[in-house]
This record gives sequence, structure tokens and C-alpha cells, in this order.
Amino acid sequence: MAAAAVLLVLNVSVWLAGAAPREVLVRVFAGTFGSGYGLGQTLAKATPLIFTGTAVAFALRARLFNIGAEGQCLAGVLGCAVLGAALPASTPWVLAVPLCALAAMLGGGLVGGLAGWLRGRFGTHEVLSTLMLNGLVSVLTTWLYGGPLRVGAQVHTRDVVAGARMPMLGHGVTAFRGSALNLSLVLAVAVAFAAHLYLTRTRGGLALRALGGSEQTASALGIAVGPAQLRAMTVSGAIAGLAALHLVLGVKGYAEQGLGVGVGFVGLAVALVGAARPVGMVLAAVLFGALAYGGLVVNAMVPADVLNVAQAAAMVAAAAGALRPRSFS
Repeated sequence: MAAAAVLLVLNVSVWLAGAAPREVLVRVFAGTFGSGYGLGQTLAKATPLIFTGTAVAFALRARLFNIGAEGQCLAGVLGCAVLGAALPASTPWVLAVPLCALAAMLGGGLVGGLAGWLRGRFGTHEVLSTLMLNGLVSVLTTWLYGGPLRVGAQVHTRDVVAGARMPMLGHGVTAFRGSALNLSLVLAVAVAFAAHLYLTRTRGGLALRALGGSEQTASALGIAVGPAQLRAMTVSGAIAGLAALHLVLGVKGYAEQGLGVGVGFVGLAVALVGAARPVGMVLAAVLFGALAYGGLVVNAMVPADVLNVAQAAAMVAAAAGALRPRSFS
């Protein structure tokens, strides 16, 4: 459904922009999948979406609609960058990256956990709390990057230490050379499958899925609903925070205002389009990554907003599909 919506809206938008739809589609496909560099850029755009899509899907399994992956991602970016810059310059990769990952998870997990605590303690719906937290984190990070964490005239944090940088896959695979693709893609796919295995193969995961079926049923089975909701949202937020592995350690090397903006909201569509399953979400993330990079490829032919409209159509189609009776458990 989402793919059909993308093609329909893309063709209409291109035609209204005065260009030939077929020519633009061919150029988008050639630019995103027709070369190693283009494929690398597409997969690089998809990488943080796999993290945020997995985060949303994890909460969905517990019947929690986490639309706060945006703020959780921004908090993860902040934590990852601050710790990465504070480490001793000689810190080796084997220590620096895991420590930065833990900081990213802590940042995202705190924001997600707060929403989970409000749901379990006061019954505050997670949609409301996560929306408010998105705005709060955005304002806080904007102030920090322009104030206390600012480096001279540059509105960003200090660079992370060299040992914290993600290996670029283009250094080992010639076809990807020059692209932003890095090792965080492998970690993102691993996290997506690990989250799925936890939910389907462990006692804690089965408890969350029981909660996703019905709070009453979960309670009857002896599952403490409030603590389970707190755990689900905390883990969901921690996974969203891991998007910093690509954004900070892979691409920028520091955090700045706007880094990670939009990743959380598109991740929501990735989870819905991918039916909250790891393979489906990876493919959905690649679709959205292709749309994001494809807009740059055809920018000389049509406005970049044309691809943004197609991306929005996929998100609307995904949301509409989510309104139909379906199970994410």
C-alpha cells in the first residue's frame, strides 16, 4: 500500500512540477541503486531509520504508541556526543564506541522511560507525553548547542575522540567509497533482529507481548502492568537513542542543532510499513532512505520537495494501514 502511494503521488507531483515522471523515476533509481556510491548513500540514510523504526516497533508489541522516537533520538545524540568528546584522546575503539553507545542508550532511555513511568503511574497516554517530551528535548538541545556546549563560533559540540568514530564501509568496499555508509548499518540490523528475538524467545519479551494483547489479561497472568510499561518504553527509547551511532560517530563526529531531526517521525512510518518485523522494517527503511537521497539526485530536475511529498504519502498510507485491525504481536 505504501509503495503504491509513493508511486502514485510521485508521478503526480513530478507531472505538476513540469517534468517527465518516467525520466525522473529512472534518474532516482539510477542514482540510488544504480551505483555503489548511490547505494551507499541510500543505505546510510536508511541506517538511523532502522534504529528508530525498531524502537517504535518494540513499544507497539506492548500496545504502546511511542511517537517520541524523535526526542529520544535527539537525547541519544546529545549523550553520545558529550561522552565521546569527554573521553581521553587515547581511548581505543573497543572501549570508546561501546561507552558512547551506552551514553546514547541512556539519553534515549531516560526520555522514553519518563513517558513509560507517566503511563504506568498516572495513566498519562504515551502519545501526549512523548509529544511534549519531543518539544522539551528539542528546546533543551537547541539551547545547549548554542550555549554551554558551543565551541567558539561553531554551533556544535566538541569533536568526539578519534577512537569513537565508526569505521566507514567505503574503506573496505571500494564500491561504497566516498559515501557516508559506516559500520552502524550492521549494528542497526543486528539490533532489529535482537529486539525481535527478545520479544519472541524470552520470558520478559513474552510478558510485553501479553501486555500488548490486553492489560487485563496480562494482569491476570501476574504481570505487573506499570513496571512492564516502564520497561517497554525505556528499552524503546534506548534503541531510538542508538541512532546516534550513525549520526554522531559515523557521519558528523559531533552533535549540532538539527542533527537527527525527522529521523524519529520517519521511524514511526518504518515500523508501520514494515509491520513491526525486522526484515520488513529494514526494507521500509531502505525505501525511505532512497526517497531521502533521491531528492538530492533529481534536485536539478524537480524541487526536492517532490520527493518529500512522496515520502509523506508513504507515511500517510502507513498510518491509514495501522488503523485497520492488525496485530503487531
